[in-house]
Amino acid sequence: MAGSRRAHVTITGLARLRGRLEDLPDEIKAALVDGVKASAEAVRDDVERTVPADTGNLRESVGIRYREGGLVAEVGWFDPKDFYAVFLEYGTRSQPAQPSLHPALERERGRYAARLSAEVRKALR
Repeated sequence: MAGSRRAHVTITGLARLRGRLEDLPDEIKAALVDGVKASAEAVRDDVERTVPADTGNLRESVGIRYREGGLVAEVGWFDPKDFYAVFLEYGTRSQPAQPSLHPALERERGRYAARLSAEVRKALR
C-alpha cells in the first residue's frame, strides 16, 4: 500500500561502529559528518536533476534532514503536501514508477565509502 511507503532514503555513517564512535577523536567525527553531508547533498542534487517535473514542486522541495550529530542524513520529501512523490517513486496500479530517489542513492552508493575515506584522510593530515 502506498501509504506505508516512504519517499525518502537514509544515509548513515559507520552504522556498525556506533558504539565505538565516542572513542574517535573529534576531528575524525567531524570528517565523517562532512562525508555524510557530501553524500546526502549529492543524492539530493541528483534527485533534483532527475525527478519528473510537472509543476516543479518536487524538484524544489526535495530536502535533507540530519540526525545523530550529522552522522545520519535522510534525503527526500518530508512535507505532507508532497505525498504524491511516493506514487512517482513506486508507481500505482495505473501509472508506472518513475523513480528518482532510489536510483540517485544507488549512483551515490559506490562513491560513499570513498567520500568518507577521503574526509578522514584530510582530517588526519
